[in-house]
Amino acid sequence: MSSDRPLIYLIAGEPSGDALGANLMVALTRRSRGAARFAGIGGEQMASLGLQSLFPIDDLAVIGVAEVLPRAANILRRVKEAVADIQTRQPDILVTIDSSGFNWRVAQRLRRARADLPIIHYVAPMVWAWRAGRAARMARWYDQLLTLLPFEPPYFTKVGLATSYVGHPVVETGADKGDGAGFRRRHGIAPDAKAIAVLPGSRRGEVRTLLPIFGEALACLAARYPGLVAVVPVPATVEDPVTVTTQRWPLRSVILRGPAEKYDGFAACDVALAASGTVALELALARVPSVVTYRVNRLTHALVRRIVKIDHAHLLNLILGRKAVPELLQDDCTPEKLRAAVSHLLDDKPAAAAQIAACQEALRQLGLGELSPGLRAADAVLAWLGRRSDKAGNA
Repeated sequence: MSSDRPLIYLIAGEPSGDALGANLMVALTRRSRGAARFAGIGGEQMASLGLQSLFPIDDLAVIGVAEVLPRAANILRRVKEAVADIQTRQPDILVTIDSSGFNWRVAQRLRRARADLPIIHYVAPMVWAWRAGRAARMARWYDQLLTLLPFEPPYFTKVGLATSYVGHPVVETGADKGDGAGFRRRHGIAPDAKAIAVLPGSRRGEVRTLLPIFGEALACLAARYPGLVAVVPVPATVEDPVTVTTQRWPLRSVILRGPAEKYDGFAACDVALAASGTVALELALARVPSVVTYRVNRLTHALVRRIVKIDHAHLLNLILGRKAVPELLQDDCTPEKLRAAVSHLLDDKPAAAAQIAACQEALRQLGLGELSPGLRAADAVLAWLGRRSDKAGNA
């Protein structure tokens, strides 16, 4: 290592990766007893721990072929900036987190320029769902892969990439420890009022597509459930459009800026309507019956349908092998279908309880109740630093 205070460079390209990066920073700080230093690219959660991001992750938080193409030139410019910054700072190790479209380009260029830099990738691409050849590509650029799912390592070890299962960080987010009663008191929500968590995504493209549909569904729900309150956690990446749009909804909306009250808000809710993604796992951990949905550009959807080999979008449904959580995707993402699915969970208590129980079963398969995934990931990173230090000492 360059010193007894190793510099760890982290790159997270979207809010879910930012949450992973923040969790890893906390674990690395704990395991290194405060010695670890950090640089890189991240969002608001990593910034809250002291990371000064090279540039805003909003520039990278894009999904879908049709959505990426107009911004390709800017993304490639950011790749060059990241590579240049890493070469200038000379970190002891690089950890890229998810966002393979961006991170793999950075890793590929750095591997050519600095053969001695350990590079770890955190979150495996879903080669078990589509594009299996990506595993072999990763093996050329990375020294190690850390996976969230227990069945993933064999897909990568067979092509020569050292791979470790660390568990899914959602199980240690604290999403199951929210204070719902306190949240309702603070925000003037009556104990008997219905509350719905509304999460239209963390990317501007997601919000632009889903928020109008959500608004129509909520208008119908508000007419059916007088006094219904929407609880809307808003990432910084989409704060402005979400705030403006919710002001036009025909029901009271409690906007939560930043992560401070999010889990209290979840605990206060009877049901949730959410874009499919990591937040759906947080809602499951918080025991909030949910409906997940998603819609992308038709070109992107047509391409994905041709190559994806899985039957479920929600990870817990995938693990369970059945649709325990309703998924209303693409053409099924309509105001009427969303309203009906949410109403079913509000009106049918046994159905809501069955969903909660099934999700707890699946979460146990992601490491719930076991050693912290963040600490496992931190141990893997520090092990590489230890090996590098030993080599330097023997040189």
